[in-house]
Amino acid sequence: MSDIDADVSRAAQLVNEEGGFPAQEQQPPGLTEPMNPVPDHGEKSYRGSGRLTGLRALITGGDSGIGRAVAIAFAREGADVALSYLPTEQPDADETARWVRDAGRTTALLPGDITDRDTCQALPGLAVDALGGLEILVNNAGFQMARTHGIEELADEHLDRVIKTNLYALFWLTRAAVPHLTSGASIINTTSIQAYDPSTTLLDYAATKAAINNATVNLAGELGPKGIRVNAVAPGPIWTPLQPATQDADHLEEFGGDTPIGRAGQPSEVAPAFVFLASPSDASYVSGTVLGVTGGKPVF
Repeated sequence: MSDIDADVSRAAQLVNEEGGFPAQEQQPPGLTEPMNPVPDHGEKSYRGSGRLTGLRALITGGDSGIGRAVAIAFAREGADVALSYLPTEQPDADETARWVRDAGRTTALLPGDITDRDTCQALPGLAVDALGGLEILVNNAGFQMARTHGIEELADEHLDRVIKTNLYALFWLTRAAVPHLTSGASIINTTSIQAYDPSTTLLDYAATKAAINNATVNLAGELGPKGIRVNAVAPGPIWTPLQPATQDADHLEEFGGDTPIGRAGQPSEVAPAFVFLASPSDASYVSGTVLGVTGGKPVF
């Protein structure tokens, strides 16, 4: 079996016949270890080739899911990595940090709630202090909660958490990071297939992801003259702790089965898109782009 066949087989083995997963629930924000099955973050499969050697990255939501897979990939490509995460996610952050160190790279653990403006304002500077500089900002952290009632019962507290986590934090962090970035640096935002194919149960979440697409293109225009590239990755249905923590348990049994590929994706299958966009050689002329990793669902 080729390496490609083995990787696809590994991802396919993690889903059921409907392309989804066993019914299960967690309390938000969710943790990795209780998940059944545990996601694949590339721990055994990702092989680096030095594409990010000497670079330093700050990844929000870097403790688990896509963030952990990106941290592992970045480290194996030669980057040092600072991880931003909620204090309740410390066990996941510790495990991600272990994988970064196993790759021979430096890591910094930066717990805090990015719905707080002051936390966001401080994070890039803390990353610079810990790593000695900053060339890559990954605005990855996100929050969703599937609605079971109509918009007339959509609470302000819920809206605040979704919009501040997904959108305000992106602006606050980018604003604070830009003074530390120089020509050749890269900002990568995490958007979603929900920006193109929104679910009615994720009204507010989908709206923030559409806004991130717009902000990505707008920031690329503003920061391009400074030599800073701004792009986004739009994942489709990906098996992360956010799913059992924010979706109906029975929904997970078919989660991802409606994609053309017929299954949900693993975080390890998303991380290479971030590596490509972060690479100052591979993606030197790529800015203002949204790169879809959606199992075949269109991003246009």
